[in-house]
Amino acid sequence: MTAKSAVDAQVREALEWLEAHSTPKDVGNLTRFGINAKNALGVSMANIQVLAKSLGASHELAAALWKTGCYEARMLASLVDEPERVTATQMERWCRDFDNWGICDTVCFKLFDQCSPAWQKTEEWCGRSAEFEKRAGFAMLASLAGHDKKASDAQFLAGLAWIEREAADDRNFVKKGVSWALRRIATRNAKLREASAAVARRLAASDSSAARWVGKDALGDLKKADARKRES
Repeated sequence: MTAKSAVDAQVREALEWLEAHSTPKDVGNLTRFGINAKNALGVSMANIQVLAKSLGASHELAAALWKTGCYEARMLASLVDEPERVTATQMERWCRDFDNWGICDTVCFKLFDQCSPAWQKTEEWCGRSAEFEKRAGFAMLASLAGHDKKASDAQFLAGLAWIEREAADDRNFVKKGVSWALRRIATRNAKLREASAAVARRLAASDSSAARWVGKDALGDLKKADARKRES
């Protein structure tokens, strides 16, 4: 059996496994959580993670799974791919396929933020016009804020500028991504928390309803975090 044949066989087996683990509840959850996914089976993330663990890491398998177009297969691809082998070209290709927040956020949070072109693509995507490409930029920024321990404050201060620039975008999944990134940057350290709070206050006073929503959402989260600290 050739390497390609072996991968093709794994894809068939993975799709059969996913179909066998589809449930009406998980189909319903897609609609419930606002995930308008094409070619979806309805499989829980917990089950997809079980399958990913059994398959192990494989860049070739990830590429083949992504090509199926199946929502759950693409979720699986993000879990089995090898970050060190992911190129900027692949990131761009996958990003252009994003058509809902579930696949966008999972790929960014589980895979893309570990790849060497992460910051380059984050800056590019934050300035995009397509809804889920732009969402990807801010999902990446939020993910990097939580996962990239080596990133400098300067990188996140630049991210705050992207947030402030794009906060007037009133599309639901964009503004929620912007807020997520702002709130996550605030958790990095005291300096970035102060800078994030300043951005949030400016946005809360903006003439733009979307920007005001982002600013107030972030300020509310910061106040809750302060209350938890006082209680602890």
